Amino acid sequence: MEKYTIEGSPKTPNINFDLIGGILEIKGRSIPENSIEFYKPLIEALENYSSAVKPITTVNIQLEYFNTSSSKCILDVFKKLEGINKAGSAVTIHWHYEEDDEDMLEAGEDYQAIINVPFKMVMVNE
Repeated sequence: MEKYTIEGSPKTPNINFDLIGGILEIKGRSIPENSIEFYKPLIEALENYSSAVKPITTVNIQLEYFNTSSSKCILDVFKKLEGINKAGSAVTIHWHYEEDDEDMLEAGEDYQAIINVPFKMVMVNE
């Protein structure tokens, strides 16, 4: 598998994971009916990727909103990325937030405090 893609919907984010380039992007709203079921294939793709990681892994997260159950699943994704970072791939997470969205900035800072992976906070003006 070279790419893992989920087309977003009003309740789920777009997910694009280029396993060849080592780039994961999650963008949109994350309020699926069943967060665990929605994120499970991505966790599995990350497990597969961890057996043949690229030297650099770039993660771009640009969520408008996510619910509590999604926050746990996003943490699980970040924990997989933490393992990939320890395995030798230089992982960087770019947490995008809108200038006036303090809640999303704080959410990124909370993840940054929990996960031992370099985080970059990126303000977007939309």
